[in-house]
Amino acid sequence: MTNSPQKPLHIIGGGLAGSEAAWQAATLGLPVILHEMRPVRGTEAHQSDGLAELVCSNSFRSDDAENNAVGVLHAEMRLCNSLIMQAADANKVPAGGALAVDREAFSRHVQSVLEAHPLIAIERAEITRLPPEEWGSAIIATGPLTSPSLSEAIGALTGEDELAFFDAIAPIVHKDSINFDIVWFQSRYDKVGPMGDGADYINCPLTQEQYETFIHDLDTGDKTTFKEWEQNTPYFDGCLPIEVMAARGPETLRFGPMKPVGLTNAHAPDVKPYAVVQLRQDNKLGTLYNMVGFQTKLKHGEQKRVFRKIPGLEAAEFARLGGLHRNTFLNSPKLLDHRLNLRAAPRLTFAGQMTGVEGYVESAATGLLAGRFAASDRQGRALAPPPPTTAMGALLDHITGGADAKTFQPMNINFGLFPPIDAPKPAEGKRLRGKEKGRARKKAMAMRALGDIKRWVGMDASIASRHHRLDHPELTA
Repeated sequence: MTNSPQKPLHIIGGGLAGSEAAWQAATLGLPVILHEMRPVRGTEAHQSDGLAELVCSNSFRSDDAENNAVGVLHAEMRLCNSLIMQAADANKVPAGGALAVDREAFSRHVQSVLEAHPLIAIERAEITRLPPEEWGSAIIATGPLTSPSLSEAIGALTGEDELAFFDAIAPIVHKDSINFDIVWFQSRYDKVGPMGDGADYINCPLTQEQYETFIHDLDTGDKTTFKEWEQNTPYFDGCLPIEVMAARGPETLRFGPMKPVGLTNAHAPDVKPYAVVQLRQDNKLGTLYNMVGFQTKLKHGEQKRVFRKIPGLEAAEFARLGGLHRNTFLNSPKLLDHRLNLRAAPRLTFAGQMTGVEGYVESAATGLLAGRFAASDRQGRALAPPPPTTAMGALLDHITGGADAKTFQPMNINFGLFPPIDAPKPAEGKRLRGKEKGRARKKAMAMRALGDIKRWVGMDASIASRHHRLDHPELTA
């Protein structure tokens, strides 16, 4: 790291949020020390010591910036010079309408960019206590697997009981072990997405009998048992283990991750599958495929036995089996202000899943905001939060006050968090009905969001430029 008259900003946690926060702050001229405990101390879910390692999935979900809230969030982050989105775009793999990445290449990209930045130093050591006063302001972005000692210190400071849930991880299969005499390539409704051709998923068809046997095996299979202190930990609905979904009713999976709609069996076009298991490309080489929606708490031996009953996966070889890890988050509506600062100790800023957002992109977005807020504070600039009409603003507003603190649970970005807007009036003589009206309203929200985020970014850039000229008058001639 080059010499700088400014005190460095310390960021704890080298996941997506911490990496994005470091990039944003350093890009705005603030020196950064990024602390990551791996490989000094590992976690239950990570497999490497790479920064921004993706654990649960390789998908950033929909990249549709007109009709999907997470697609709007993607677009906003790109406008904010997001490192995470740069790395995702540079390492994407076919996934229909979704943005999915080669997870190892993605992590290498993020790490190499941060290592090369002259204002960023990366320190590999576990931080076991709260940031000391001499650090000044600091960002805590330790994610769902915060080390126990730091977690205890945060709990003692906030005075809040720790909230927690389980995140489940889906298995990954070697493509060359899949039987293509049974399965076929197709995206649902042949939808073409980034890097794709409308045939981005591997589809495994099940008959009614095979489906019912599968549900029975999920119900009776040997599962991970939890420690006593984990017994009452709730799951997050957006990442439920497949056997938990199955327990909600025998047809639940057929209307969820195993729905057969929009698909035609290439080997038997006239035979409608009763259910379908989909696999999505997991690396750029196309050698690994992720079982979509198959997060599981089945023990490893049971996973092999049960999942190899799925047609086409009889000889499946697994690059990674599924698993569970415990996730922790703050009661942010009560504890955090609108700049993600801890009310009880405003010098501490939180980012990532600890704030109660769910999803890779949402976590990175809070890191983006935290990094920008920290840079503006250290440099004496006034930076208001993004307006709630934007995806980032809506998410920020929800976790820092929009949600009910008594019932607060992790949340993905969705249009329900945006302020309402009237659907645009149709052309004369035409009337919007049902889904058409809903799509028009979502598109209007998306267009409003992107316009507002451009103005927010422009205002911050203008303020930062004036600040730079004041600090460096020799450049204003």
